[in-house]
Amino acid sequence: MGRKHRGRDVHGWMVVDKPAGLTSSAVVGRVRRLTGAAKVGHGGTLDPLATGVLPLAFGEATKTVSYAMDGRKVYRFTVRWGEARDTDDAEGEVTETSDARPDAAAIEDALAGFRGDIAQIPPRYSAIKIDGRRAYDLARADAAVEIAPRRIRVHNFELRNLIDSDHAEFEVESGKGAYMRGLARDLARALGTVGHIAALRRVMVGPFTEADSISLDKLQALGHSAALDDYLLPVETALDDIPALAMTDPEARRLRNGQPVSLLAVARRSPLSGIPQGAIVCAMAEGRPVALARIEGGEVRPVRVLNL
Repeated sequence: MGRKHRGRDVHGWMVVDKPAGLTSSAVVGRVRRLTGAAKVGHGGTLDPLATGVLPLAFGEATKTVSYAMDGRKVYRFTVRWGEARDTDDAEGEVTETSDARPDAAAIEDALAGFRGDIAQIPPRYSAIKIDGRRAYDLARADAAVEIAPRRIRVHNFELRNLIDSDHAEFEVESGKGAYMRGLARDLARALGTVGHIAALRRVMVGPFTEADSISLDKLQALGHSAALDDYLLPVETALDDIPALAMTDPEARRLRNGQPVSLLAVARRSPLSGIPQGAIVCAMAEGRPVALARIEGGEVRPVRVLNL
């Protein structure tokens, strides 16, 4: 039998404004203690240096984490020119210096090469696995770290402010798997200098934004009060980009029991144009999500049942 989590049943999403200096896992642990929730996970890791939007999934919402992580993300960060660091951020050791400093015109010209689908080598200090070991563990052990480049999507990369000759502030909208530290490092190289991220803030993850967030200090003040639930968002919030299909009560029961539902019966009530074979949908009944399901072979087949 699986281990039963102790604590109260809470289902939904909460957006925490992560402070600098804490790991994402430490934030999860603190929020679990503050809320008394039985099960909490995070939707997308932030480095300890970083601040901002950290979506936390409670209870059944943990089954939708991958959909939150697949969404677009928006970051704002400050690059410090003239210093390369082994972690590509301010927490690392200086490995190289340069006297070259780019001006605004040079930066704008270089940014064009960092938009769209590009190749990126993740930082040595990252969670990428190499032969079963995390890259950051290998880097800390001074072992050779060879990370293959991967394709990422950068939807937008803009210069927000040239703060002074040593610092510039940027905003990036990216897809899954993009490392801001890698973008800062590579942009500096393209500009004939070196650089690292001095400050980093995430302002959006999929449907979750700063406007939804609550600080750890405020959570601490609320404790276990009922007001805490005011900051909980529905489980289906992470599924905004997934088509929803309405189910009858009998159909919902079938899905909850792991059984498929006839697609023809559903199509009589809900238009299915634009939903191809193999697509993932959110099956809904009485305003609540019942299951994540796949359209396949004339059926709606449950993939992850949501016990709400």
